[in-house]
Amino acid sequence: MINLVWLKTFCTLVEVGHFTKTADMLFMTQSGVSQQVKKLEQQLSTPLLIREGKSFSLTDAGIKLNQQGQNLLQRSAELEKSIKYDDQYTGTVTIASPGSIGLKLYPYMLDIQQQHPKLAIDYKFAPNKNIAQDLVERKIDIGLVTELCKAENIVSQEVTVEPLVLVTAHNVSNIEWGKLIKIGFINHPDGQHHAQLLLSKNYPQFEHINQLEHRGFSNQISLILEPVSRGIGFTVLPLHAVNAFSNQKALKVHKLKHSVNETLYLCQNRHTLENNRSKFIKRKIIDFIGLI
Repeated sequence: MINLVWLKTFCTLVEVGHFTKTADMLFMTQSGVSQQVKKLEQQLSTPLLIREGKSFSLTDAGIKLNQQGQNLLQRSAELEKSIKYDDQYTGTVTIASPGSIGLKLYPYMLDIQQQHPKLAIDYKFAPNKNIAQDLVERKIDIGLVTELCKAENIVSQEVTVEPLVLVTAHNVSNIEWGKLIKIGFINHPDGQHHAQLLLSKNYPQFEHINQLEHRGFSNQISLILEPVSRGIGFTVLPLHAVNAFSNQKALKVHKLKHSVNETLYLCQNRHTLENNRSKFIKRKIIDFIGLI
């Protein structure tokens, strides 16, 4: 493979036509210029210059190398520039979050994308454990989770808390333990985790989710509350997810004796070199979440 440093010296020499001026232009000594040209000739096993005292002319190989070498140097410079180019409004940022915060955050991310057309937002709704795995495998740039990832290469910062609430159909007034047993539970990807946090604080009888009759499951955040609104079962969700449901009149959010908040963390892989667009989106996420 041709040494690009030597090639640049050779092409500059051909363009300038003088060893001393080439040395000055490249901040080298004249002997350094001569040595690099000789090394290039040795590497290619062919003479490139016909030396005539202090002047020189090009061999056929030298002419060919200069023509194609200029193109190679230009492409190399363009490649280097494109790699170093790191505009905060250009490129793709991949984000994953639980659906509760995603229902609020994703539309805001689209607002930002409309403001900056060269910026692309790839947004995935996923449960905590899937987001943590994607962070470990560096499949996403930013992860929002409600359970801290234990992997050593993941860094996290607390950004907000989300209240967890018990939700039933609008006509349910009695939420004693026996009533919950009778109604049954509508599960979702983080349902067991949410139920454990809230129900264990408010119902001494609660030990695990299997005590409740299974009345259905949905992994679509916008549809989890549909069976609840129809009286098929109850569920536990972050308040943000409940507020995003379209048919609010069909639901009842119950105030329990002991409130439980779920902490939301913004996480990234410490081994991923953070680019400017990810920094920009991270700032926007933190500012926006602080307002909701």
